[in-house]
Amino acid sequence: MSAALAAHLQRIARGRRLGVAVEIVEAKGSTPRAEDAILLVDLTEISGTIGGGHLEYHAIDIARSMIEAGTRERRETIPLGPTMGQCCGGQVTLAYGFIDEAAARRLSARLAEREERARDVLAFGLGHTGRAFARVMAGMPFRTTMVDDRLDAFTGLPENVRARPCDDPEDAIAEARPGSAFVIFTHSHALDYRLADRALRRGDAAYVGMIGSATKRARLASWFTRRGGSAEELAHLVCPIGGADVPDKRPEIIALLTAAEIARVFSSPASAGEVSSAARRRGEEPSLEQPQNSLATGLRAVPLPR
Repeated sequence: MSAALAAHLQRIARGRRLGVAVEIVEAKGSTPRAEDAILLVDLTEISGTIGGGHLEYHAIDIARSMIEAGTRERRETIPLGPTMGQCCGGQVTLAYGFIDEAAARRLSARLAEREERARDVLAFGLGHTGRAFARVMAGMPFRTTMVDDRLDAFTGLPENVRARPCDDPEDAIAEARPGSAFVIFTHSHALDYRLADRALRRGDAAYVGMIGSATKRARLASWFTRRGGSAEELAHLVCPIGGADVPDKRPEIIALLTAAEIARVFSSPASAGEVSSAARRRGEEPSLEQPQNSLATGLRAVPLPR
């Protein structure tokens, strides 16, 4: 979403379009979006969202009327009840601001900071499932990087997904920020095992997932244990990714369900302190918009075979 907002902002600035930024500056009770949600509006295009529905239609109408009238700013508090055609029951305060050169610079800086603080997802392997995963993640509010050792594998990668050609993919795991998610679906079981081993031993990953089956997990468990890995570390592995209870193994389905697992983990409120503590131990700044968890509440890993 931040990438779409940034691109729209550039089009407004470079094309000398007139535009208005709409932001939720206060949210009380039940609301469709929280404070800091941003909507950009010009006469032909919108990007971002403050929650959709009648609230957003109203905001778009107000913003476009401001453009036509030359109004610089406006602020309004809106109860989300029957009058607005919504049943949330809460209340939001919207701030409207004309996007001049100075406002564009401020907003651009905010979006850049938001992007920098976005949670990291590193995915290894650009086969069928990897490509499907990249397409799904392109629309997610995370910083997704696809890692592969084949230069030609990155052709056609979505615009909002980063590419990292890497002779040794383990380097990408070693250099990742605390609280990152790692998703592994390479062409090689041996490489999958190496990457899972490296990610699990970091001790600060939000999510470590590997494509496979109960059999593949059991073989990894045996190999991991022989290398000195602990049961506690191994318990953080999600394998198969996407859930063992869904029989559909098409790449698009696995990708979508895996993205949902990661979003659930990143949205868990239980571990913001864990990411910050891990970052301090590694001497880094925590990269965190949402808190981290080793495994999200309600997300079940496949148990180890007895």
